[in-house]
Amino acid sequence: MSRRTTTGEVTSGEVRPVPGTAHPPGEPDAYRLTSEQVTERLGVDPGRGLDTGEIQERTVVHGPNRLADPARRPEWLKFLDQFRNWLIGILLLAAVVAGAIGDIKDAVVITVVLQINAVLGYLQERRAERSLEALRRMLVPTARVRRDGKEQVVEAHTLVPGDMVLLEAGDRVPADGRLTVAESVEVAEAALTGESQPVAKSVTAVDAGGDAAVPLAERTSMLFMNTALTRGRAEMIVTATGMRTQLGTIAEALRTEAEPASPLQVQLDSLGRRLALLSGIAVVAYALTALIGGESLPDIALRAVALAVAAIPEGLPAVLALTLALGVYRMARRGAIVKRLASVESLGSATVVCSDKTGTLTLNEMTARALWTAGRLYDVTGDGYRTAGTINAVGTGHPAGPDELREAVLPFAVCNDARLTDEDFIGDPTEAALVALAAKAGVDADSLRAGQPRVGELPFDAATKYMATFHTEPDGRTRVHVKGAVDVLLTLCTHVRTEHGVRTLDDEHRSELLAVTARLGGAGLRVLGAATALMDSRPTTFTAATLPGLTLVSIAGIADPPRPQVRDAMALCGTAGVAVKMITGDHADTAAAIAREVGISGDVVTGAELDRMTEDQLAARIDDIGVFARVAPEHKVMIVRALSSRGHIVAMTGDGVNDAAALRAAHIGVAMGVTGTDVAKEAADMVLTDDDFSTIVRAVREGRAIYDNIVKFVRFQLATNVGAILTLLGASLAGLPAPLTAAQLLWINIIMDGPPAMALAVDPARDDAMSHPPRDPQERILDARRLWAIGRAGAVMALGTVGLLALTRSSAAGEDVALTMAFTTFVLYQLFNALNARADDGPLLGRHQFRNRTLWLCLAGVLCVQIAAVHLPWARTVFGTVPLTAAQWALCLGTASTVLLAEAAVRAVLPRSAKGRVGP
Repeated sequence: MSRRTTTGEVTSGEVRPVPGTAHPPGEPDAYRLTSEQVTERLGVDPGRGLDTGEIQERTVVHGPNRLADPARRPEWLKFLDQFRNWLIGILLLAAVVAGAIGDIKDAVVITVVLQINAVLGYLQERRAERSLEALRRMLVPTARVRRDGKEQVVEAHTLVPGDMVLLEAGDRVPADGRLTVAESVEVAEAALTGESQPVAKSVTAVDAGGDAAVPLAERTSMLFMNTALTRGRAEMIVTATGMRTQLGTIAEALRTEAEPASPLQVQLDSLGRRLALLSGIAVVAYALTALIGGESLPDIALRAVALAVAAIPEGLPAVLALTLALGVYRMARRGAIVKRLASVESLGSATVVCSDKTGTLTLNEMTARALWTAGRLYDVTGDGYRTAGTINAVGTGHPAGPDELREAVLPFAVCNDARLTDEDFIGDPTEAALVALAAKAGVDADSLRAGQPRVGELPFDAATKYMATFHTEPDGRTRVHVKGAVDVLLTLCTHVRTEHGVRTLDDEHRSELLAVTARLGGAGLRVLGAATALMDSRPTTFTAATLPGLTLVSIAGIADPPRPQVRDAMALCGTAGVAVKMITGDHADTAAAIAREVGISGDVVTGAELDRMTEDQLAARIDDIGVFARVAPEHKVMIVRALSSRGHIVAMTGDGVNDAAALRAAHIGVAMGVTGTDVAKEAADMVLTDDDFSTIVRAVREGRAIYDNIVKFVRFQLATNVGAILTLLGASLAGLPAPLTAAQLLWINIIMDGPPAMALAVDPARDDAMSHPPRDPQERILDARRLWAIGRAGAVMALGTVGLLALTRSSAAGEDVALTMAFTTFVLYQLFNALNARADDGPLLGRHQFRNRTLWLCLAGVLCVQIAAVHLPWARTVFGTVPLTAAQWALCLGTASTVLLAEAAVRAVLPRSAKGRVGP
């Protein structure tokens, strides 16, 4: 006999902690029991849900509803990981060689440099991890539950066994649970069972007989964590949470894998390998020329190793990861959560944004503005979801009487799942606007629903474009209410409510209704119809075939005004070479009106017209189309394919469960964070936390800025690499002493990978980031133009450093001063080269150079530490330098500035390059 404890667990087949186990089991046999038995065992009233006190008690017993995090690698091991690569091995070898030949100073310096590099790498990785962790916290899953007798939206990790969870199509199941209500429910369980097709679910208990367990895929009375409703409406009682769920039993297999390398990362990795090969050739060439020049073998060995280290851009992976992580985190703070780092590259090259209308281009604060019933049109006042407002007859302006409109708004109020709260609502915005409309007509939707319990329903589906609910009348008959698209309802209706009462729906009435619909749609209103019918008996099943001949009673026009900032965002897209196309399920006239208001131009094409087009025909017209109206989710996939065939990089928005295919097909799938379903968010590359179109445009701008910053860093670092190689080779060929020692080369390496490079990674977007066409996604990060700029800068550095060494060495200053000036000059070159790297083309000097305060602070810091390296006694011992006079510093600074002046001269002579490209 089962017995409920004070925390709601049961002692037979129970959900209670088991001594000696990490995770107590869930309700193992709930699928065999009726829903009433499960609710009794878990001690909960389905109509009320758990009370706050019970939730707190059960949370103590069961813990949070989340899967265990993967075991974290200890921080000390993460630090040691910085030494686990072949490059560090080369440095260690150099330290050993230095110590073996008695050069203790260089051995110590190399060891210290290794420690500094390890600390920098560790801190960079830690910061990147923290940024990504903060990003993950922004995507907290939620669940709609019934607690304390009220519907609430709570964070999914707070669920406990016994919670009543309310679900509808598109929701992701937050825990394992037993169905108590299932209206036409189908669930995608591929993530758990591998079943490719959605599985039909019901409240009927499943029992194979005996003690044999029923296979997971056949437990049709259960819902499982991380699966998703693709159809219908459901209520379930939670039977297992966290690691006690079916998903928890295979959590090791489902733990998140490491982010795969993006195309950009692969490209940079390949670049690093090529540079390593070139540096090897350069080191061999240097060693040979140095030997011929008579340098000592120990010095050649140390300098060759240091040159190899300076020539290889080992900082690229760390800086790339940090740049992407910080950039993505910055985007998240502005409302765009990028789930996959590789998507950043696609964002910067997007040529077309396909946007939903409702809630993205518009405010999604639906308000009923017009009502037609019984041959008369009414204006509706009031804003948002507040019930204050009146319904006035057009022409007279007189408010309608309370009984005059009751029959007209009753289907809107009852065939509805939304509920109004204080200044807000729970549910769908359109449905909430209809509840507010009913309230203005004197109809309380909550009271009506309580008095007419729902016994069946046909949930709204994008394919059918209507919703139907069935209710028991006091006399035992069944009332059906339907709301949906007017053109669809007209195919289901046989009668219409007129000023003379209910009449047969003939062609004349049909034409009148279509004219009303066109009039309201032409005014930019979303148009919905309401119909009803009375059935003599309760149907045994609820399908489209169940519907009797309906009577159309009213038509409502709902306004969803454009967001104030959308027009500016549209203008910015035009400047940036990004086309915008509106995709909506609304009437063509409604969509066209909103498109005109926000600035979208082009033809208007409906879903019916798309059905008559071949893919080639659509591709031929796609660039001239601005609005797609009355479309189904499958049309979105057609649109993506047509645009892709024209060479476009497509960003597609979506919020419904049926949008998942289009979101995956697009180069950048964008899900709505507020109104979007869990399935859409799962399929998307980016989630908007505010559902605002302007956020997409800001994300495109940020994506361009992130890519530009990566290019800046690569240019900066590789120019230093090339400069170091050419400087040592040039000095050796000229018969001069090596201008850079092993310790100095390692010092420059720290500067190159350190603060200035980090500052370039967070450079703000330039003012002209959105004033040029998108870049070609196939463009190499180092094209011929950038390679030429890198080689040019490296050559100037080498020429200036070697030339200054030769000039000052032959003067009275002496060789030690000459070598110190050459070292200082090469370091100062990096300060000016950082300014060079901040722009691919255009003027080098301008306001944009002063917008990155972090960079200027870093450059000032590098200058200060270089002064210390030259003038502090202990630093002079480490780096082999001597003090310089003010005049000598000025000469070093003037020589170093030539890299900036030379680049400015080249850009003044050569025509400015055209950045990116416009989509075909």
